Amino acid sequence: MSTSQLRAMFALLAAFVLALGVAACGDDEDESGSGETGGETSATLIEENPDNNAVKLTLGSKNFTEQFILGEIYAQALEAAGYDVETDLSLGSEQIALKALESGDISGYPEYTSTALTAFFEFAPEDVPGDPQQAFEETQDDFEKLGLVAYPPTPFSSANAVGLLSEKAEELGVSSISDLEGKSQDLTLYGSPECRQRIDCLVGLEENYGLEFAKFTPVDIGLRYEVLDKGDADLSIVFTTDAQLFVSEDYTILEDDQGVLPAGNVLFVASQETVDEAGPDFGETIESVQENLSLEVMQELNSRVDIDKEKPEDAARSYLEEFGYIE
Repeated sequence: MSTSQLRAMFALLAAFVLALGVAACGDDEDESGSGETGGETSATLIEENPDNNAVKLTLGSKNFTEQFILGEIYAQALEAAGYDVETDLSLGSEQIALKALESGDISGYPEYTSTALTAFFEFAPEDVPGDPQQAFEETQDDFEKLGLVAYPPTPFSSANAVGLLSEKAEELGVSSISDLEGKSQDLTLYGSPECRQRIDCLVGLEENYGLEFAKFTPVDIGLRYEVLDKGDADLSIVFTTDAQLFVSEDYTILEDDQGVLPAGNVLFVASQETVDEAGPDFGETIESVQENLSLEVMQELNSRVDIDKEKPEDAARSYLEEFGYIE
């Protein structure tokens, strides 16, 4: 599918959602006689509350495209609700992000349920629930013990994945991670620096699948496809929400047939202190603004940044505008 076709799909999807919102507002007016008219606002439009102006927030994200975009979506939405928002969108690994949150350096950041459960709360990957609501509920008590609040998950789910060039997959005759047995020792694997310590990355591939690689090389997460294209890597750790997988057939994802790389929806995690100070608009804005983040929409937003080279803040604003959250 071409990038222009993706743009058209995104715009049509946004228009459809807005049309539903306008229709809903019209129904309310017909029934009660007190609804807004004229199409000036939609059901999802964020309104500024002056009471929020004195509340300062610092929102963080980890340092890759999807997180940059999500961080900007939440930040711009909360600004629209009247909060005084700053951003720190280069926190690095989830451990660094968690420490920044616990220390008060940031007010909140987006995390993945699977990462929270496996990296923070010692779940085995195979024990991470496939149902996003159940996985979310599994995090609640543990986050509360840390003085943190996690909000309900996004519609889209993302996972680490083992990717390679489709021609390489055909050459090796592999379609699942288990197919790498007896072959991995001759192959190079590239992944993010923290992949070396993560059970849903290199550790899981070695311990759960019993694989050994000729070499593991840490690489900046933004280069995960470039190392494949240049032939530096035979295999690369990628994400299932990557734009490249949506717009190109040049890459193949190996099936995680043992469930070692669990998928995770995004949770916005904040300190209890922030939640108490910020009041009800904080959580309501977070939950509202992520309602339209389907897998297709997230891939589209990622493609705007990774392929079309838009700035994350511009892609985030496009999402908020096209779905009617801001004007």
